[in-house]
Amino acid sequence: MKDARAFRTGAALALAGLALATAACGDSSVPVERLVDARLPTDVAGGTLADTAPPGNALTEARAQLGKRLFFDGRLSRTGLVSCSTCHAQANAFSDPAPVSTGVDGRVGTRNAPALVNLAWGTSFFWDGRVTSLEEQAGKPIENPLEMDSPLADVVTRVGGDASYARAFAGVYDDGLTTETLRFALASFVRTLVSGGSPYDRHLAGDDTTFDDAAARGEKLFLSERAACFHCHSPGSLTNGGYFNDGSFVAGGDPGRQAITGRAGDLGKFKVPGLRNVAASAPYMHDGSLATLEEVVDQYDRGGRGDPSTDPQIRPLGLTAGEKADLLALLRSFTDDAFLTDGRYQP
Repeated sequence: MKDARAFRTGAALALAGLALATAACGDSSVPVERLVDARLPTDVAGGTLADTAPPGNALTEARAQLGKRLFFDGRLSRTGLVSCSTCHAQANAFSDPAPVSTGVDGRVGTRNAPALVNLAWGTSFFWDGRVTSLEEQAGKPIENPLEMDSPLADVVTRVGGDASYARAFAGVYDDGLTTETLRFALASFVRTLVSGGSPYDRHLAGDDTTFDDAAARGEKLFLSERAACFHCHSPGSLTNGGYFNDGSFVAGGDPGRQAITGRAGDLGKFKVPGLRNVAASAPYMHDGSLATLEEVVDQYDRGGRGDPSTDPQIRPLGLTAGEKADLLALLRSFTDDAFLTDGRYQP
């Protein structure tokens, strides 16, 4: 797929990725590698990363660097001990390796922390899709009593007591540090978490050097009506961005999307996650109830957990051991090792 949808590599990426920018926070004399560059995942037809930002929060290097500093700062929580990075670890594709996350005072959440990958192109967020922008999303974990448990106004007071933060916000937002610009800066950093260098991405760009025969067989099965994975996990983006009862719901469990819409037909529906770096983001499903990719494949092969609300497309597949192995090979080909170790995303 040697067209504009292919991941942008080569000289443009190398120059952009290695260019130095001045940090927007702390010691402004310290050079850092740019977060905002020419990267695009394979599902994007054109434009730039900056084009994904809303008009009121234009994506700039300084704003992204400021958001990165906030992402790792425990002062966003009431106790000062929980940061965004506590539940979103880079090695796990910015997800949590625990089934559900632990917030302030040891409080336990109710859903698995999703991976923060290519959200710049997302149109709704959280498992139930209750917000439609990264700017709105950024404030919710801070205020959630099970997570960071802090009113945004209190965070502004704590963070604003640091003169370097006050200067940085004044330099990138006309209003300086406010509850709104706090959210905007965090969203700017999350917008730069772009993954598109996996063996699968290189395969889509026409390079099969690291895309082995098992992954190729898995892709054929993935795109066939026999497994029918592609109906929800579209090629390229690996998600259709919709909501689906995939067979994980059981009676009396988390109602998912229904809690937002109130519609009976939305019972047990959750946002279809993207599969990029899925091998690094265990455990799986909205509740973190499946520990391995093997368990995920087995559950789909069985047709879910048996609740009658399960979407009729989820049905027993009768996959052979070889077919399961091929699907697993494909899923592992979605791993972008460079993304998982990129120093630009580290404090």
